[in-house]
Amino acid sequence: MEKAKAEVESLLRRLPDDCTLEDIPYHLYVVEKIRRGIELANGLGTFTQEEVERRLSAPRQKQGYVFP
Repeated sequence: MEKAKAEVESLLRRLPDDCTLEDIPYHLYVVEKIRRGIELANGLGTFTQEEVERRLSAPRQKQGYVFP
């Protein structure tokens, strides 16, 4: 809990003085999405640029393209 509170306090210090109340939950949402993406990448790995380009240029199946 202390870590979450410290992260929110840090975020509030970094926001501009003229931010709106709507800006705060938006930035919290973005920080959480980034954190989850990093955790996912660390757990499952990532693709190289070349691998992504190869997969996106491959013919797509009629039901939809599924990454192997």
